[in-house]
Amino acid sequence: MSLVILGLSHHTAPLPLLEAMSLDASARSALAAGLTGRENLAEAIVVSTCNRTEVYAESLTFHGAVTDITDALVEATGVSREELREHLYVHYEDRAIAHAFTVACGLDSMAVGEAQILGQMRTALREAQKTGHAGPALNTLFQQALRVGKRAHTETEIDAVSVSLVEAGVARAERELGPTSGLQVLVVGAGGMSSLAATTVARRGSAELTIVNRTLPKAARLAERVGGAARPLHDLPSALASADLVISCTGSTGLVVDLATAGDAQVSRGGRRQVYVDLALPHDVAPEVDSLSGVSVVGLSALGQELSAGDTSAQVQQVADLVIGEVAAYLTSRAAETVAPTVAALRSHAADVVAAELDRLDQRLPSLDEDSRAEVQLAVHRIVEKLLHTPTVRVKELAVGGQGDDYAQALRELFDLRPGEAATASVPPPSSGGMP
Repeated sequence: MSLVILGLSHHTAPLPLLEAMSLDASARSALAAGLTGRENLAEAIVVSTCNRTEVYAESLTFHGAVTDITDALVEATGVSREELREHLYVHYEDRAIAHAFTVACGLDSMAVGEAQILGQMRTALREAQKTGHAGPALNTLFQQALRVGKRAHTETEIDAVSVSLVEAGVARAERELGPTSGLQVLVVGAGGMSSLAATTVARRGSAELTIVNRTLPKAARLAERVGGAARPLHDLPSALASADLVISCTGSTGLVVDLATAGDAQVSRGGRRQVYVDLALPHDVAPEVDSLSGVSVVGLSALGQELSAGDTSAQVQQVADLVIGEVAAYLTSRAAETVAPTVAALRSHAADVVAAELDRLDQRLPSLDEDSRAEVQLAVHRIVEKLLHTPTVRVKELAVGGQGDDYAQALRELFDLRPGEAATASVPPPSSGGMP
């Protein structure tokens, strides 16, 4: 069994393709169910955010897994195999582990060092746990990745440069409109990103903050937390007319603000400047809205380019060093775990032999006093421990070097421990950076 990650991100794919590949919770669950039903895949977790759509899988064979995942993505999104092939990347085993840890730390995000990916990965793990699509391998990987991500934010200086997409969008709007303290701000949506947007605006201050959401009680709860007002979605046209800054991230599969609605709002505003910050994927605001007089639309693509221009080398290197150490420790631990059953069986076999010989001693020397028997028992245990120490340590060392399976098999054969061959995976190509 081997770890495979296949996906695409803002590094490899244009925004329209990322939009087409974006999956909501039900689509993620359906995709994971379809993946684990295929013969080459045992476990699957799907992560889909505004930056990426990735499948993490525990596979039986490498090439079979890549084919199965690609087929499932084509079926789930309707994007052609030819279009996907150009933008997909594949990571295998140690490179996959390093990628998972890097993603969790925010180093692979559009906003370098952002912490929101931790919540998104945690949500993906919970979804997979609930449906049974995540087993021991991916559970362990994601738990470790989340731990490493948390370490990155508590033990390094990455937070000093982790300007979120929300903060970047608000800063971009302020350059056109002035400080938010004098603006009417409208947040459309009440999910994770929208909550972050509302909190950011509340912290900066605004003349008025309004939350519009399809579910009014959810909007009301968010508004109460940030000191704003809540309105139902059918009030969106009038709310747009009052807003200087509109931040939208609803997770809707269709447009929330089309050209006609935005145009009507601008007429009502009398042409006063207005900025839309569209953080949704697929996008909430029609791109044509940017053509309206007095209106600007700032999307993920522009924000990504702006964020990538910053110099974050020192802080990024801190986290990169952390990831390198954590990957090495994880590989060492996982390698030791592969031979753990053989080591446990060897020690159990030795314990059975000791117990049998002590019982035989009791039968031959029934008059042996307790103190003498305890000394004999201790001496026998010491001998056994000394004999087992070297092979136990050596098998773990060899496992880290990739030779553990052969050595463990030799121990099983020599001591008649759990005979049988271990399952093997097909060998991947030398490079795992792109589609085979």
